[in-house]
Amino acid sequence: MKMSNVSAWDRVLVARQIDRPKSSDYIENIFDDFIEFHGDRCFGDDKSIIGGIAMLKDIPVTVIGEQKGKNAKENIERNFGMPNPEGYRKALRLMKQAEKFKRPIITFIDTPGAYPGMGAEERGQGEAIARNIMEMSSLEVPIICVVIGEGSSGGALAIGVGDRIVMLENAIYSILSPEGFASILYKDSSKAKEASEKMKLTAKDLKDLGIIDEIIKEPKEGLQNNFEKVTKKLQKYLIESIKELKELGNKKMLEERYQKYRKIY
Repeated sequence: MKMSNVSAWDRVLVARQIDRPKSSDYIENIFDDFIEFHGDRCFGDDKSIIGGIAMLKDIPVTVIGEQKGKNAKENIERNFGMPNPEGYRKALRLMKQAEKFKRPIITFIDTPGAYPGMGAEERGQGEAIARNIMEMSSLEVPIICVVIGEGSSGGALAIGVGDRIVMLENAIYSILSPEGFASILYKDSSKAKEASEKMKLTAKDLKDLGIIDEIIKEPKEGLQNNFEKVTKKLQKYLIESIKELKELGNKKMLEERYQKYRKIY
């Protein structure tokens, strides 16, 4: 099957594959000397978000990623990649630290959404997401956001405000899951396949709409079967983009970031 003929729903299924590389795999293959930081300094450490400092060749960077598990046990530990508010507050702590030390920020988005549990709501899930979006819009360092699997709802947006947004070819990025969309539009979550075709959630759709900046092609034999080729391509894109953004200067970079999201919304 040619990739151009793959349906939106097929890409949803590929993006959700259990053996699809996770944020930790990208961090391991693209960066050197990664040091993970823990905790939000308020409540606890959310394992569905990992983050820390690393070297991108000779560039010191801060890296943050939403982390799903690679098996059932790890998925439970990682809360299936659905962050609680302390996860987003940990991410923001690291981003503010990056701004202080003038390190570019790279985020990896892969979540079915922010965790909707009672505890998360009690600890301010909505406020944590909104604060991250607000703060990221004005951070005075380059920000590059990479959608590697699922990018759904505010769970993705909370680490998704950047100067550049790039997607893997079979990743998806949307306002909510196809099942959630179908539940609202059709009052029937079983119509998720039909909903996904209308949501414009594929990388090609979003590139055509001007929402993302670049698509990283995936091997026909499957991302996990030739992962090194993809990470080399992504590493090159990250380095080139950071250099371009630094050359703009903070004032112009922030103005272009503002205009980027004004056009989207």
